[in-house]
Amino acid sequence: MFLVGLTGGIASGKSSVIQVFQQLGCAVIDVDVMARHVVQPGYPAHRRIVEVFGTEVLLENGDINRKVLGDLIFNQPDRRQLLNAITHPEIRKEMMKETFKYFLRGYRYVILDIPLLFETKKLLKYMKHTVVVYCDRDTQLARLMRRNSLNRKDAEARINAQLPLTDKARMARHVLDNSGEWSVTKRQVILLHAELERSLEYLPLRLGVLTGLAAIASLLYLLTRYLLPYA
Repeated sequence: MFLVGLTGGIASGKSSVIQVFQQLGCAVIDVDVMARHVVQPGYPAHRRIVEVFGTEVLLENGDINRKVLGDLIFNQPDRRQLLNAITHPEIRKEMMKETFKYFLRGYRYVILDIPLLFETKKLLKYMKHTVVVYCDRDTQLARLMRRNSLNRKDAEARINAQLPLTDKARMARHVLDNSGEWSVTKRQVILLHAELERSLEYLPLRLGVLTGLAAIASLLYLLTRYLLPYA
């Protein structure tokens, strides 16, 4: 099995592309959902956040108040790094657990939906393939204005707050161009899925695990023969 990191930008169409992959039967992990999951009450990251940032970051029901926490780390790199040091290891643990479940179910690859894949670079080293859902800036701007009922100035401000899609496209191994008709984009997704399914990059890990399991089984057999010679 191998990991595929998928990202995009605001109004680029990433969510629609993810839906197509899911319709094709692909395994998809949403890292944003996972990030919210690991800070729920009862989890280690939740406890550490309260210890470090205080109870003022809690809602009445005990959940993390994401807005208050966001305000606390806004424009404070040290505090942001501290929060990342708390949450990122827990996110990686959950990611590996979910990935292992898909491995056991025989999936050849898993897609990780990571909005800040190239910005943070924290998970980039785990990705065998990287995919960017791209569209040209004029299309992105028009879609965002229409979708969120924004004027041009506000829409441009939101786009400018992100790493440009042209930069992400240069760093990605695969680019899905969603600038035109949706049918064209959908075909690109289907072709990429076929390419990834044909890839043999999943074999080394799977063969390694099978070899390890065979070695363990042989060891158990020998131990049984030694400890129970008359069995």
